Amino acid sequence: MSRIAKTPVIVPKNVKIAFDAAGVNVEGPKGKLSMNLPMGIKLEQKDDQIFVNRLDDTKQCKSNHGTAKRLIMNMCTGVTTGHRRDLEIQGVGFRAAVQGQKLVINLGFSHPVEYQFPKEVKVTAAKPTEISVEGVDKALVGLVAAKIREFKPPEPYKGKGIRYVAEVVRRKQGKQVTK
Repeated sequence: MSRIAKTPVIVPKNVKIAFDAAGVNVEGPKGKLSMNLPMGIKLEQKDDQIFVNRLDDTKQCKSNHGTAKRLIMNMCTGVTTGHRRDLEIQGVGFRAAVQGQKLVINLGFSHPVEYQFPKEVKVTAAKPTEISVEGVDKALVGLVAAKIREFKPPEPYKGKGIRYVAEVVRRKQGKQVTK
């Protein structure tokens, strides 16, 4: 049995979960999320706990067992506190600004880069070199943050580019001049 899925999902007080054989719906103070259950996974509710069980011991069911449990936990966390990814921009003249539903970033190209982010996600730029991505759906928050980082990933020589906060970029030594 999956070690992750052995423990039940503890449902917070202000979260409502409804499920059937096909999927799960989670509703909380920050919003609603829904997910289709993978084949071979069954849910049981006892008081404020949800137990994730598998119907058989095929390899695919074993793989889906722990994944389904973590996805339901992430949904509960998302509708109560939300998920957040922070990015920082390093480089001279590199800056970001949010204009409506668009993120405009100057990254040293001949033109500013514009990114239209989904309405389910909130993107803010408190400082010109800091970007924050917040939302209910963990996968969507991570996807938007990865797409923003993709415009100019940090390069190994000077470290310029967009990186996650606390990301370690391995630096390389430049050319050596010999005399």
